[in-house]
Amino acid sequence: MQVFKEKELLKQSLSNNKLAGNTIGLVPTMGALHEGHLYLVKEALKSCDQVVVSIFVNPTQFDNPEDLEKYPRNLEKDINLLQNISEEIIVFTPNANELYGDLIISEHFDFDGLDIVMEGKHRTGHFDGVGTVVKLLFEAVEPNKAFFGEKDYQQLQIIRKLTEIENIPVEIVGCPILREESGLARSSRNERLNDLQREKAAFIFETLKETKTLFGTKSANYINDWVEQQFRNYPFLELEYFEISDAKTLKKLTEKREGEHYRAFIAAYAGDIRLIDNLALNN
Repeated sequence: MQVFKEKELLKQSLSNNKLAGNTIGLVPTMGALHEGHLYLVKEALKSCDQVVVSIFVNPTQFDNPEDLEKYPRNLEKDINLLQNISEEIIVFTPNANELYGDLIISEHFDFDGLDIVMEGKHRTGHFDGVGTVVKLLFEAVEPNKAFFGEKDYQQLQIIRKLTEIENIPVEIVGCPILREESGLARSSRNERLNDLQREKAAFIFETLKETKTLFGTKSANYINDWVEQQFRNYPFLELEYFEISDAKTLKKLTEKREGEHYRAFIAAYAGDIRLIDNLALNN
């Protein structure tokens, strides 16, 4: 397995693939790999001749320095997990200066409002940081396809918008959420949960499933009130937000429209660990 820390060496390694017309797939990650990441890698291997997995904890998308400091890191374990899938995977693990240069700051993007709701509303500058790092990774790898999980659905829509506004010729592939047996969405942050928190956090998905049932007959206002009441009565989690939004524009639902697709989104805290999840409400 090839592991690169420098952009130029990575580009040299990929040059023969590009000359041969091979399809290059990129799976951007921040490490602490779990089954959800590995699922993305396996999906990439199905449709690409060469797969690059980037492992980089991006400082510009954290609005809380403590959260950045606590983010789990285990590069050796990550590489072993990838090696067990395929020896042919290329791993790209730059440091911040290698990827950004001397000035480690975010570029500002106009995401047409996708970035100011939900996560963007609660995490200042987050999506400018996401857009910046993904743009830099696209420039370094020049992939034909890039694979992202639907757990970070808002991020997925923003990356799609990024390729549109920056005219980047990359196909963005969204992959379904992988869940633990309890229903909890797989996340690197789950590693920080203790056993009780991990068990109780399954309440998030249970609430989303009930939301989907209620969506058939109840108004958005009714469901919002119901969800907030459920969390008030549940001492193990603190609700940060719940929203039902248009699946494409992410605008908050005010009135259901025939033919439109909607998703429910939740962010909640288990202690100081922030968890997010979402679920399609209609197909």
